[in-house]
Amino acid sequence: MSSIGWGKSMQPGKVVKAAFSGVLAATAALSFAAINVGISGVAYAQAQGGILIQQVLVRGNQRIEADTVRSYLVVQPGSRVDQQSLDVALKTLFGTGLFEDVNVSLNDAVLLVEVKENPIVNRVIFEGNKRTKEDKFTEEIQLAPRAIYTKAKVQSDLQRVIEVYRRSGRFAAAVTPKIVELPQNRVDVIYEIDEGPVTGVAKINFSGNEKFSNSQLNDVVLTAESRWWNIFESNDNYDPDRLEYDRELLRQFYTKQGYADFQVVSAIAELTPDREDFFITFQVEEGPEYNFGKIDVKTTLSKINSELLESSLPIRPGSTFNSELIENATESITYATGISGYAFVDVNPRLKRNVEAKTVDITFEVNEGPRVYVERINIGGNTRTLDTVIRREMRVAEGDAFNRVLVDRSQRRVNGLGFFGQVEINELAGSAPDRTILDVQVQEQSTGSFSVGAGISSTDNFIANLAISERNLLGRGQFLQLDLRASSRTRQANLRFREPYFLGRNLAAGFDIFNSNVDFQESGFVRDSLGAGVNVSFPVSESGRLGLNYTIRNDDVLIETGGNQFVNVNLDPTSVLIPGATPRSVTLDGSGQNLVVADFCDFIINQLESTCESRGQFLTSALGYSLSYNKLNDPFFPSRGWRVGFSQVFSGLGGDVQNLKSQLQAAYYRPLPFDMVGTVKMDIGYVDGWSDDNVRISDRFFRGASSFRGFEVAGVGPRRVFDQSVPGGSRGRALGGKAYAVGTLEALVPLPLPEEYGIRTALFTDFGTVGIIDEASKGLNNDVTQFVDFDGDGIFDAPVQDDLSIRVSAGLSINWRSPFGPVQIDLSEVLIKEDYDQEEGFRFSAGGQF
Repeated sequence: MSSIGWGKSMQPGKVVKAAFSGVLAATAALSFAAINVGISGVAYAQAQGGILIQQVLVRGNQRIEADTVRSYLVVQPGSRVDQQSLDVALKTLFGTGLFEDVNVSLNDAVLLVEVKENPIVNRVIFEGNKRTKEDKFTEEIQLAPRAIYTKAKVQSDLQRVIEVYRRSGRFAAAVTPKIVELPQNRVDVIYEIDEGPVTGVAKINFSGNEKFSNSQLNDVVLTAESRWWNIFESNDNYDPDRLEYDRELLRQFYTKQGYADFQVVSAIAELTPDREDFFITFQVEEGPEYNFGKIDVKTTLSKINSELLESSLPIRPGSTFNSELIENATESITYATGISGYAFVDVNPRLKRNVEAKTVDITFEVNEGPRVYVERINIGGNTRTLDTVIRREMRVAEGDAFNRVLVDRSQRRVNGLGFFGQVEINELAGSAPDRTILDVQVQEQSTGSFSVGAGISSTDNFIANLAISERNLLGRGQFLQLDLRASSRTRQANLRFREPYFLGRNLAAGFDIFNSNVDFQESGFVRDSLGAGVNVSFPVSESGRLGLNYTIRNDDVLIETGGNQFVNVNLDPTSVLIPGATPRSVTLDGSGQNLVVADFCDFIINQLESTCESRGQFLTSALGYSLSYNKLNDPFFPSRGWRVGFSQVFSGLGGDVQNLKSQLQAAYYRPLPFDMVGTVKMDIGYVDGWSDDNVRISDRFFRGASSFRGFEVAGVGPRRVFDQSVPGGSRGRALGGKAYAVGTLEALVPLPLPEEYGIRTALFTDFGTVGIIDEASKGLNNDVTQFVDFDGDGIFDAPVQDDLSIRVSAGLSINWRSPFGPVQIDLSEVLIKEDYDQEEGFRFSAGGQF
């Protein structure tokens, strides 16, 4: 007899406790249950070729039939056995996982097999899991009610539970299994959990980086440093899988900037002694910056030539190396060959580095590939999002030819929805060699938000907002938002809805309902607007989009006239100077009569105030379109690329307003020496009335403050000025302009400060002009008696100033990502201006969400 054992046998009614915790549990020894092998009777040495078995007896089985036990044996009645065959029989029985104990004995010609069955799991219970739902564990573990219990499964499940906690950043979690025996050979499996604290990321360090700062690289990786105020950050814990993804993000970032030899040498995570935080260090090798060298296309396809394919490539020799452009070039070749009738094409870009010249030559080898078709597309993990939302982002469909480029693009598009924390598309074998199955697995994440914000600025004083939004309404991919904002001069409410695939087509459609009340103090009017709009948009290319919109809006404009001003009214041959004229009455001293007028603007329309024609209620019915292209490398902090957008709005489909408004915005970003980023921006607009309709003040363009730094809100452009002797006369009132053009040159300058401060600075210069108003709004200029000395030089000037002249300002802009939201400070100096422009050397704004 010989035996091999683990622990002691379980006894009914008792609790057997085996403690495992942390990483030590992963190294716990795995042993077999008691195995007793006894062989008696005729010795093997006396039996040439083994002993002939006449009978196999099975004892101790309860649930499992004896014939089932015999079926697992290689030894059957009528066969001969030896020591080797008995060893195989034992290993086979234990390999089934059905038995806790097995005893095999041979007495003469009878083989006796005594077994003790493993218990059946009655329940699996988790205790102490306050932060993690039980569903997270049941998805991972093997044991479940009515499953067969083994100690090996308990050990394996324990490690899986610990791994769940590690993925959520709880590396100090400890799990202790308990087994409670029940009648009828059943057990309850209990996992006692001590979750421990969340293990955060104290610091992310980069070593070997010279071209890009730690702050820039921190923005590239997904893992974030833990900060006590950033309660909404979900990536500020250590996750080994995320760390691998960060390595890939760094590689993509560098290779897009020209560093073809870049590699992450190591990514090390060190746990602090108190086991509460990790220090993560990325060791990188940047290598030299490369440019594209010779670009060539070689193909064996007969219906298309290399020159045609080369013309479709987005790569130009001499430009900075960019791995993304190589992917785009591969896609371009795939589409070009597809148009020519080649559905199965293998595009293989071969790179040749010229280290001395710092160039990379690329040869695209284009050959006809094997024909493989997509048999089926499986989608899993979408517990909330409908299948159709995911399938409509797929660039391949069931029955299509398999195309790696389109599959990769499908993965990016599904991930770009923002509904999922992780998206994977795997290829599975189909029913035939030329068939493949695409398995799309997603991991849902939260898409709803509720935010309350507050802030201050030098324009609006106190600002508050409340916003509720859902980006994946009812799992259909729809967007719904309610946004409420208020400040010292603005009240606004906006309800917005967007359906990204209207009528099942790649056509986004939505509507807006809005109400706002804005006090334009600088222009002396208040506008109360109530309206609604509908819009549709669709892609015209991978980076371009065309939109159409219709808006109907009712504006109630109140004009503040008179006030503490001296107004010269020519009602008779004798000019009368009237101090303190009000919007509702005019007093005539010469005749001794008191004339009460129903409306001040009706009485002196365009004679005393250039904005009087804009007061009252107006209904605007407008149809517009927009066309935009975006080639930026990062939507939030771009360092390379460009974007451009053009829009026009035609007002006059009914209503009271007839005008055409056009606007063009463009920006170009490029890296500069010393880790700086250069930016060139241009913003141009023009509006003009038609059918003899003038452009009202509420429809004109106003520039200043954030749109033209160095000047106050509406501080640039046409202005109604008053005599300097009148209180506030030198400031006058902004009238806005029908045209504007504002450009910006900006250089983002890195600071020698710790990156965690989140401070970005930029040197800038803004230049441009605002001007042109209708002649009807310059009625005051036709009467020399209305001329005023607004600048105190002793010369009387026209009361409506409108000079389409260039203004220039320069300064320093500071942005701080503070714990309480973004803070923006602009320090400006005006270099060129008009005397009636209103300057603002310091501008401040701050706010955040909580």
